Amino acid sequence: MSTRIRLTDVTKDYGLAVPAVDNVSLTIEPGEFMTLLGPSGSGKTTTLNLIAGFETLTAGTIAFDDADVSTLPPHKRNLGMLFQNYALFPHMTVAQNVAYPLRERKVPKPDITRRVAEVLDLVQLTGRDGHYPSQLSGGQQQRVALARAIVFGPAALLLDEPLGALDRNLRGVLQAEIHRIHQEVGTTFVFVTHDQEEAMNLSDRIALFNNGKIEQVGTPEALYQRPETLFTARFLGDSNVFPLDKPFDGKAVWEDSVWAVDPGTVAAPTASALVVRPEDMRLSTSSVPGTNSVGATVRAVEYMGAYRTVVLALGRSGLTGRARLGPEDTAIAAGQTVVASWPVARQRLVLS
Repeated sequence: MSTRIRLTDVTKDYGLAVPAVDNVSLTIEPGEFMTLLGPSGSGKTTTLNLIAGFETLTAGTIAFDDADVSTLPPHKRNLGMLFQNYALFPHMTVAQNVAYPLRERKVPKPDITRRVAEVLDLVQLTGRDGHYPSQLSGGQQQRVALARAIVFGPAALLLDEPLGALDRNLRGVLQAEIHRIHQEVGTTFVFVTHDQEEAMNLSDRIALFNNGKIEQVGTPEALYQRPETLFTARFLGDSNVFPLDKPFDGKAVWEDSVWAVDPGTVAAPTASALVVRPEDMRLSTSSVPGTNSVGATVRAVEYMGAYRTVVLALGRSGLTGRARLGPEDTAIAAGQTVVASWPVARQRLVLS
């Protein structure tokens, strides 16, 4: 059965200028894949360690379903853990490593044999049970660690940057494996990463951390398409950011432009910046009716394979911006003067 994890007013204070985790409240639903995302030092890993019981709370409570586990030691929380460094026993075979948590729980030997075989099949390592960690690739070792973390049916699985040590291609393969395994076992997953692409690919929801607090919680699409703050807009993907000349008061004013606003795109009544994603920018020789626009000069065109990035100097101040074009679009060249326009519904007014 999957577990609901509820954090209420959770704080971890080491006595520094700012708490490592500052009054965080978050509910992770049963069977959900929740990612704690943020830069180094934002509080995401400390939050995971508080859930695991590796750190003690300064204030607040943590509950699994309806049971308060705030003071329980780690070994009594029935959680699986997956780390970046695998933490496999080098002197044990794959089967022995996977069986370890079952032996610790005094599971009968016939059940251990059956469950190890089932979980090795799940992580696609059938036939490797007699190998030692040194005989496996990094990706295979990570699969063994994952098998060991889920073989005993934990209340939830906590994953702390588990793919950080792998190269990009292998990381993509294991992302797909983790997603598949989550779908098959249905356990609550709590995943920590600083990689925005990884978070977007894997998560049901993302809790974005900034300076010990949660900046925003939502689906990957919600955080990307409807950021509430400038931090969220910049952390998840590229953004063209226009700092408004004055806080939004029904008008969005920047330099010589007064732009139309769809009320549904305003994150806060006192929004102070307008954000447009590069893929929503259109470049032409004149204004496009029904859109917002600004004059620009093309600084450079960067070929990225699947698309081209156009680096722009926007407005009379030359604010750096970007537009994204298809890979075959070669009509735009450095030095051109263009009009950058975008649909009113595709902009977002946020707090800076």
